[in-house]
Amino acid sequence: MTVLEQSGAYRPTPPPAWRPRVDAAPLLPDEEPFRLLGTPAAADFDSALLARLYQELVRGRRYNAQATALTRQGRLAVYPSSTGQEACQVAAALALQERDWLFPSYRDTLAAVARGVDPVQALTLLRGDWHTGYDPYEHRVAPLSTPLATQLPHAVGLAHAARLKGDDVVALALVGDGGTSEGDFHEALNFAAVWQAPVVFLVQNNGFAISVPLAKQTAAPSLAYKAVGYGMPGRLVDGNDVAAVHQVLDEAVRRAREGGGPTLVEAITYRMDAHTNADDATRYRGESELDAWRAHDPINLVEAELKGRDLLDEQGIAEARDAAEAMAARLRERMNDDPVLDPMELFEHVYAEKTSQLREQAEQLRAELDAESQEGER
Repeated sequence: MTVLEQSGAYRPTPPPAWRPRVDAAPLLPDEEPFRLLGTPAAADFDSALLARLYQELVRGRRYNAQATALTRQGRLAVYPSSTGQEACQVAAALALQERDWLFPSYRDTLAAVARGVDPVQALTLLRGDWHTGYDPYEHRVAPLSTPLATQLPHAVGLAHAARLKGDDVVALALVGDGGTSEGDFHEALNFAAVWQAPVVFLVQNNGFAISVPLAKQTAAPSLAYKAVGYGMPGRLVDGNDVAAVHQVLDEAVRRAREGGGPTLVEAITYRMDAHTNADDATRYRGESELDAWRAHDPINLVEAELKGRDLLDEQGIAEARDAAEAMAARLRERMNDDPVLDPMELFEHVYAEKTSQLREQAEQLRAELDAESQEGER
């Protein structure tokens, strides 16, 4: 006890209430991932939507296989396959309205294609031909983000700006489990919660950040639990259950649109292929692990549900595969055409108006190209 306290002149008072106490319980995710397919609740899921999700999954699986083959043939510099994660990407694309925005990572070319982006244009960045490869405004798909998690603050900024302007727009940002270890992840979620921005974060937890397992990245019970630290709800969902992912995202998007603020969704899934064509996945995981996830394949899960409802037969399966094969054939044909590239296009679409430095660099490159051309004519 201090001298002041002994004299009676000091009366301790409680600290000021900086903010009201918030009940954290509603923000916490379920202990087990939410599932629909194979449960009685799946009967309430819209049949037409489930059929469309199935067709997109089949097309997405073939798209991944074809893009991987193009990489082996030298038609792509690199391809981060999303085989095994198709349910997350297809559900994300279809959960959005036309006016909403999708913010993909480098592994989310399939989500961009499911959103309407031309399959060839979605691969152009990975081919090394262009900055992005497609017009982000056409389908409201932000450029594929190669740096980890940098797309997340951009999604928050767009969503916050849209709300300030009175636009009825939601942003959905995709990120991998490795991206949650980046500072941009923290900053994005913190700003989103403080501003109550209409944004949904979908973490595709595929088990590995390249070769680093999740247990070496975080000690949290799951990544969805991180939501409560920022003051937003966390949802945990089976990422291979396309109906469950779509329902959870649909609810989160609707909540954001109605002014309820952001949601963090963690989808438990698995990356069946290597990180990229430059990775040897056999160095950090075994075949038994892959077999366990093959038994939980997202296409097989939805096929079983549709068959159980008498909504899919062998003819329907063949038609879906034939449509996917036709898409792959068109993709092969178009990717076999060598593009005619103009090096001066490097400076287009970097800024709305070229900076002085950009103009200087363009002039320097033009002079070098002119010099090479004159040298070749001698």
